[in-house]
Amino acid sequence: MKKKIEVTAIFDIGKTNKKIILFDNSLNVVFEKEVKFAEILDDDEFLGDDIDMIEKWIIDILNELLSNSNYNVKAVNFSTYGASLIYLDKKGKRLTPLYNYLKEMLQNIPESIYSENGGLLEFTRKTASPDLGFLNSGLQIKWLQIKKPEIYAKVKNVLHFPQYLSFLFTGRIISEYTSIGCHTALWDFDRHQYHNWVKSLDFELPKPISNSTVFENEFRGKNINFGIGIHDSSAALVPYLLSNKKEFILVSTGTWCVAMNPFNKEPLTQQEIKNNCLCYLSVNQEQVKSSRFYMGYMHEINAKRISDYFGVDDDIFKKMKLDSEEIDQLNHKYGSEMVFFKNGIPDNYLDEEVEMTKFSTYSEAYHQLMIDLTRLSMQSIDSIIPENDTTDNIFISGGFAKNEIYVKLLAVYFKDKEVYTSEADNASALGAAAIIWKEINAEIDPEFDLGLKLWKNN
Repeated sequence: MKKKIEVTAIFDIGKTNKKIILFDNSLNVVFEKEVKFAEILDDDEFLGDDIDMIEKWIIDILNELLSNSNYNVKAVNFSTYGASLIYLDKKGKRLTPLYNYLKEMLQNIPESIYSENGGLLEFTRKTASPDLGFLNSGLQIKWLQIKKPEIYAKVKNVLHFPQYLSFLFTGRIISEYTSIGCHTALWDFDRHQYHNWVKSLDFELPKPISNSTVFENEFRGKNINFGIGIHDSSAALVPYLLSNKKEFILVSTGTWCVAMNPFNKEPLTQQEIKNNCLCYLSVNQEQVKSSRFYMGYMHEINAKRISDYFGVDDDIFKKMKLDSEEIDQLNHKYGSEMVFFKNGIPDNYLDEEVEMTKFSTYSEAYHQLMIDLTRLSMQSIDSIIPENDTTDNIFISGGFAKNEIYVKLLAVYFKDKEVYTSEADNASALGAAAIIWKEINAEIDPEFDLGLKLWKNN
């Protein structure tokens, strides 16, 4: 009889794609499946994830895996997007839909909390949570209290999304640091505990525990080690923390470009908050000084304007190679002057002030767009590098790791560091698997192949 492969199953729940990924005992991917679910209207007629469908899919997949002759499921963990809460009544029953973090916050809610706790700048600095409305998930609790008091009155416990998925199998009411430390406005980074305003709630939030915690529970007659879940951005950092002895900055690119410096120990300042910096909490319960830049979306809509003007396919940029001569000519023509976003970033992120007649070809226009986006990205990364910087490497992951223009320009700019691109896929899922790996395997560190490529800075 063929021996089953022992696997750790990770449910990686993104806003767009939901994945089940199986890792073997060497943390190699042996199976991956991706699905998309249509969003549904919540009780305010606002589109959001269908939590009923997600729950059913997860349980069905786990049932299928336990019947599969190829795999022996040893452990399960969950990686999900942040800024999302689940409200439970005293019987552990879910009370609300999974509200979309893009919903509109009642403005008087954050204003009242800010005014009672040192004002906007001090509160946002102390909680490392820029004023982001519904994305400040802790403020969603106050929103529920004011907007839906009849539901709020029934709330016994509140869980972040990853911990709720774990709760479905373990029944444990728990919290962990990466979800709390994700611009939630719940955590006091100065005192390393829940912020004082949390005491005004009518129930206690669960005390956070380590992400490496596992609970053995029975599912369909089989004992399985269930992890407690992890916030996806912090999960993506785990493989780099475990596999690098040198200090580094991780630039995770996609719709958002998030630069994370786990080695910047300087407290967050009010000026950094103004500059769109924040802090996450790592799995080691330490601050990760970070900055956010909406590069992916800005690239998408401005690149489309260029392709529409020149009458080419929208995704032609995916085939573009860096043209050094084109870069040199543009630098000679414009110097350090911004062409795109010369007058700042528009509210809708589309720069319609740039005259396309400036450019003779699509290649010229696209190279200039990437020069200017990269300059903005450099500023964002610079904002988390302290004067006494000790980092040696920059790792670029995600979609823009495949963009030669972006990567090469970064490598030239950061001459004092080694700039690498990482081809490792599913970094969040890998992090979710790795963080519980030592709890269920031998006491040795796992090894990772992050698919690193060094880029020369000349």
